[in-house]
Amino acid sequence: MTSTPPLVFGPRVIVATAELAAALRRATASGALLRIRRGAYVDAAEVGEGWQAAEQLARARAVAVVRAATAPVWLSHESAALLWALPLLRVPAVTHVVQRHHPGSRRDRAVLRHRVDLPPSHRAEVEGLPVTSLERTALDCACSLPGPAALAAVDGALRRGADTDAMRAILADRVGGRGVVTARRTLTWADARAESPGESAARWACLAGGLPAPELQHAIRTRIGTFYADLAWPDLHVVAEFDGAVKYSGAYGPGGQVLVAEKRRQDAIEEAGWVVIRITWADLKDLGELAARVRRAARRAPRGAR
Repeated sequence: MTSTPPLVFGPRVIVATAELAAALRRATASGALLRIRRGAYVDAAEVGEGWQAAEQLARARAVAVVRAATAPVWLSHESAALLWALPLLRVPAVTHVVQRHHPGSRRDRAVLRHRVDLPPSHRAEVEGLPVTSLERTALDCACSLPGPAALAAVDGALRRGADTDAMRAILADRVGGRGVVTARRTLTWADARAESPGESAARWACLAGGLPAPELQHAIRTRIGTFYADLAWPDLHVVAEFDGAVKYSGAYGPGGQVLVAEKRRQDAIEEAGWVVIRITWADLKDLGELAARVRRAARRAPRGAR
């Protein structure tokens, strides 16, 4: 079995017992604890906000599911992706597990059980929890998620060191299976140099729209230094930059300073003969329009630009 370096996992899961029942009820009523599923709670003070909170609670539910299991299970699909710290475009609403036999207990709508015999080579452990291997996790996501989200997951797996040959072998054993054609295309398009799920989603849109494959982290020399573009089409003289909200959140310095630096950077790139288009999360709602924007930008690019 393989393992991964420790990750910042999330809130500690408290499992209910008969002795704790009354105290848990009081703490839940006061808001000190959050009930994440039947018989499992977390300390509200340990939960973050927004997207971080959603991911933490999904991980905590995964821990609770494993602890409550009465038969061997392995976290899989998007739930395993959370454990492997793969980028997701949405937090899973259910906990995915792989198990050979159904436990026979009452149905739990918050758990999606995939009943297959998981080969030992497809099993791993992260933070002491049984999960599908990095390669199997990425391909399960690629077979079941929409294209942009699938590419984000596989890009992330490659960044974490996933073995491309092992993933091809897994797909070869699934010929004719659900989502395999999409997963094969996703693996062909995947690139470890993608730095964010937004970049991956934008790249999927451009490739699916018939554009040539962009170069990632392409070096552009300008009068004020060398910059590395998220997506670049040197033959078209077009650069696409993805703007995630975190860039202006203060994490990289005061928002005003970041905006000024971005403006200087874009001006320098444009003076070097490139057309720059900026992409936000809102733009990903219309993926077909992204490819059209690149084509329109190419028509505006100066002839002879480098």
